[in-house]
Amino acid sequence: MISPCPVTYDDHRALARRHLPRFLFDYIDGGAGAEQTLAANAAAWSEIALRQRVLVDVDGVDTGIDLLGERWTQPLALAPIGLAGLMARRGEGQAVRAANATGVPFTLSTVGVCGLDEVAAAATAPFWFQLYWLRDRGLVQALLDRAHAAGCRTLVFTVDLPLAGLRHRDSRNGMAMPGLRPKLLKATQVLARPGWLWDVAIRGKPLRLGSLDAHVPTARDLDAFRRFIDAQFDPTVTWDDLAWLRERWPGRIVLKGLLDADDARRAADAGADALVVSNHGGRQLDGAVATASTLPKIVAAVGGRTTVLVDGGIRSGVDVFRAIALGARGVMIGRPWIFALAAGGESLLASTLARWQRELATTMALTGVTRIADIGPQHLDHD
Repeated sequence: MISPCPVTYDDHRALARRHLPRFLFDYIDGGAGAEQTLAANAAAWSEIALRQRVLVDVDGVDTGIDLLGERWTQPLALAPIGLAGLMARRGEGQAVRAANATGVPFTLSTVGVCGLDEVAAAATAPFWFQLYWLRDRGLVQALLDRAHAAGCRTLVFTVDLPLAGLRHRDSRNGMAMPGLRPKLLKATQVLARPGWLWDVAIRGKPLRLGSLDAHVPTARDLDAFRRFIDAQFDPTVTWDDLAWLRERWPGRIVLKGLLDADDARRAADAGADALVVSNHGGRQLDGAVATASTLPKIVAAVGGRTTVLVDGGIRSGVDVFRAIALGARGVMIGRPWIFALAAGGESLLASTLARWQRELATTMALTGVTRIADIGPQHLDHD
């Protein structure tokens, strides 16, 4: 049932399902394998109980935080979403405007529909750029140069993608296969969503991979481009390659996709400015640990040496509080922002981010805390 006034993550997800062709909805909604890790991510946060406190002066709750050289209105950033411009018309442009309006960082994916120049033109504040490590080092260098020229000073390097996870929903929908039958399947799904067809596929042109368009001719053909990217994932990348990246990127480097404390220590040793505890939203290794479960171990291992962020299954401002109480300095969200954008565009995304800030502020007040820096394990009920 669709809510007449969408408020929650589930409301937005239901509306996005109604608006998007099935292959696009499943691309965002689905995970790897049997989707065990996808389900475990959200469940793990819901199992963390909060400690309610009363008769505490909580006037003037402040959700703001200084992090990675920026002042955020809340400890939350928009994670990179590939093909976001297929979920709403010129989606990355809408998203960066909503993020800027509400005072949180936006991260542009290497495989965004809107390119670096278009997003920079829409932005009123610096945004982040997410890098996939590709076999073609010349292409990687070109992306780094373009990102820096566009004003990006924070690079989010995704490290958990030596190859793509097995995502069965994408296979069923023909997303991972060339040929006539998958094209007909997707065409049928598109025709079932005439609103999306008109607003995104027709009015939203050009539909191409904007940041790569100048370097890769197939960037104008999304099916051909997917095959190119699959061939470009580099399984030979190791920790030694980080030195190459560090020499060529003059800004901050965030490593996204760590789940193991030993890997986190190596990230800190390598000079990472931050790391993101992440299992790629359950889209890579099915059966991997939920991020909420491993976050405390990683904080214990490196929390004093580098900034620790977390993503995966975070569905509300209450979950943001839980993450901070477990030791994260901030969170990244993916599905919550892209579903809000698909459901109602820039305005709904902006109102959603504002609502998350209110949820966080309310949770802080009801647990007896007024500053982000004061949130800790003492605000969790461990019984």
